[in-house]
Amino acid sequence: MLLHRAYWSLPKAALFGVVAIGNFDGVHRGHRALIEAARARADQLGAPLAVITFEPHPLQVVRPDQAPLLLTSLRGKARLLAALGVDHLFALTFNEHLRHKSPEAFVHDVLAGGLGARHVVVGYDFRFGHRAAGDVALLTKLSEEYGFGVSALPPVRWQGEVCSSSRIRTAVAAGDLPLANDLLGHAFTVEGRVVAGDRRGRELGYPTANLRPVSGQLLWPPAGIYAAKAAWSGPDGREQADAAVSLGFRPTFAGRDLVLEVHLLDRSVDLYGQRLCCAFVERLRDEVAFESIPALQAQMAEDCAQARRILASTASSLYI
Repeated sequence: MLLHRAYWSLPKAALFGVVAIGNFDGVHRGHRALIEAARARADQLGAPLAVITFEPHPLQVVRPDQAPLLLTSLRGKARLLAALGVDHLFALTFNEHLRHKSPEAFVHDVLAGGLGARHVVVGYDFRFGHRAAGDVALLTKLSEEYGFGVSALPPVRWQGEVCSSSRIRTAVAAGDLPLANDLLGHAFTVEGRVVAGDRRGRELGYPTANLRPVSGQLLWPPAGIYAAKAAWSGPDGREQADAAVSLGFRPTFAGRDLVLEVHLLDRSVDLYGQRLCCAFVERLRDEVAFESIPALQAQMAEDCAQARRILASTASSLYI
């Protein structure tokens, strides 16, 4: 998959495709249905499959006080979309220039003039253009003028309710990772560079790879201990391992900074400096302060044993 940050001066291979448009935060089951519909149309037309998304999230520009914490970074979003067979990802910078484009100008400049779209696929509630003045009806009307088709998909319902990024954010914030992962159709994942720690985990007999939040705009689960899967780029390709994870402030040691500590189960790998993905599977317990180091070590042993039991029954296809 090729990533484009603009909609002009594109290579020929990126033009005349089927274009799915949305924020795609989390790339959940509803998004997947939209991508699959676009993929089917692209196959019918013998055209490339493209996705338009916006960076930063439009609400971070239009109403920053109402902007949600995001489920995925652009890097994570791109990885998930590539796995769904997207050929071209247009991550358009949502700035004042793009924000003030009228719906008519967006279609003329971006969809028709820039990408030469042959077909556009959107959700039923799609809005576009300055002040979100455009809707599916207007897009369909404009498409007739410019000669491309439009498909609008109904909402995808899962477990009795509409599958939405906001519903998933609520589940993640509550620590309900099984529900969040079920709605996503893959594991909720955070990633970052492994940084130097104080080596306290190694001293306790449980060495960890430490990550710090890389952006205040991304959602993290609540502090606690988790069963997780970890993935990184090894010399022979992508590697992964089961893990027990501590996310929090290390109250036993009077820590002040939020840190994610990833302990690989039954693996010893030097991950310092690596970009590590951590896929949360299930929350085990709250973060608590222990009265003694032996008490902490005993609990860490139990946490690892519980994580092993949970991860042994977790589908190996859990995508990270």
